Amino acid sequence: MKKYEVYRHIRRRALVFGLPVSLFVLQMLAVIGSLITVIFSFHLVLLFGATMANGILYGLLIKWGQQPEKLKMGTVFPKMISNKKITLNETYDELS
Repeated sequence: MKKYEVYRHIRRRALVFGLPVSLFVLQMLAVIGSLITVIFSFHLVLLFGATMANGILYGLLIKWGQQPEKLKMGTVFPKMISNKKITLNETYDELS
């Protein structure tokens, strides 16, 4: 009988088909876009091209998903955190 191991690290990093959720969404958008393209302008070359493009994109996303530090664009936290209360008068003064 086959045994299945319980996946207990879901809080660490959720994966769908080996990709983080955000990259999986990007992959599915590409697949849906290529399907719509193939359906509305059917060519056999386009079908193979879309399949190959989606396969290459999946391979690239797998590589990028294994090295998430390369995908960071900016800082997570601001340089200064303040507990100063913001009122409506202050926001109008800043705008003018």
